[in-house]
Amino acid sequence: MPPTLVLIRHAQALHNANNKSNPQFQRPTLNPDLTSLGVEQCEELRKSLVEHFADVRDAAIIVSPMRRTIQTALLSLDWLLERGTPIQADARWQDLSPLMLMALLENSGKPCDTGTPVTALAREFPVIDYSTLDPVYPDKTSPAGAKYAYNRKAILSRGQSALESLRQRPEKFIFVVSHSGFLRLGLAGYWFFNADYRVFDLESDGSLKQWESTASGGLGKSLTVPVPLGFELPEEDIEMPPENA
Repeated sequence: MPPTLVLIRHAQALHNANNKSNPQFQRPTLNPDLTSLGVEQCEELRKSLVEHFADVRDAAIIVSPMRRTIQTALLSLDWLLERGTPIQADARWQDLSPLMLMALLENSGKPCDTGTPVTALAREFPVIDYSTLDPVYPDKTSPAGAKYAYNRKAILSRGQSALESLRQRPEKFIFVVSHSGFLRLGLAGYWFFNADYRVFDLESDGSLKQWESTASGGLGKSLTVPVPLGFELPEEDIEMPPENA
């Protein structure tokens, strides 16, 4: 029987907090950490997840290999990790790429959406299993990294591949920590506020059926209006503008 998916957007990170009045906006932090508010959001998220899934035993955790998603997972799902729940990094759940448009905050190859080499991540977050992580990661722009390109075909294909990989897993519940842009446009078709989550049953035909209780997010912070998958995504990659443009 296909699993139930708990899809989680990472908590607030430094790039989410930056704005045009902040000098860091022009020079985003490479693969940014959570902010202090983000850490607080993880506490609220953890409380809600424990309240609703405390009895879950047959589970797995999948995480995008970015610092903000890993930190969110470790802070909000530690109660599962203490039970021995496996946690694996999967590049299919990373942000969209390669260019972050201002209207789609997490769709880029700018520094805030550029991954850290796996060897460095493994030293800092040794609890994560990186053994099945695509060796192409964090490359997004070479021919080998074309599957992570910022175009409609690549993003929708990655979403289907991510769901199929979960459908084949044996666990009954799978908790995934990912990014708003990918979750919204490449996979679920709904908005996700920072540190909010939605629960879906993964149907045998590969479709997602959302639990009514998370229509506005598990924390009630996300917009209810659905978004068509692939909405306004480019048919081909958009080239990065010159640095001084």
